Amino acid sequence: MPDKNENDVVVVTNRKAYHDFFILEKFEAGIALFGTEVKSLRHGRINLKDSFARVDQGQIYLYNCHISPYSHGNLANHEPTRTRKLLLRKKEIWRLLGKTREKGLTLVPLKVYFKRGWVKVEIGLAKGKNLYDKRESDAKKSAAREMERAVRNRGTF
Repeated sequence: MPDKNENDVVVVTNRKAYHDFFILEKFEAGIALFGTEVKSLRHGRINLKDSFARVDQGQIYLYNCHISPYSHGNLANHEPTRTRKLLLRKKEIWRLLGKTREKGLTLVPLKVYFKRGWVKVEIGLAKGKNLYDKRESDAKKSAAREMERAVRNRGTF
């Protein structure tokens, strides 16, 4: 991940993706948006829950990403779930195409953020978790929470 700036603002994080998938690699991509979509993003009106990315005709597109219509928009307002083009270098696109075809991996958007005023999407090369993998990761999280709680309450008797 490139350098982090204090002006970077995370709009949304896809927590469901971390629960349902093992994230193997992360990529930063630009996204082609309309003006009303950017204004809605500044208000945090986006949902990545069921969205995914796919390589089509040498380009990467983001599907099922819901950006709510801008409240002060007029007739030129955007369609909420339209397909949006992600902007990556050609070499990265071909690499992702090969990996998603061969190994049964998929591309999942992990977060949307502003970087120096530009909207960026972090996509992850992901492999699906089985039910027992999800249970195992939930058990680890709850054990860590219990240990944290015990350490915090250790001094209070």
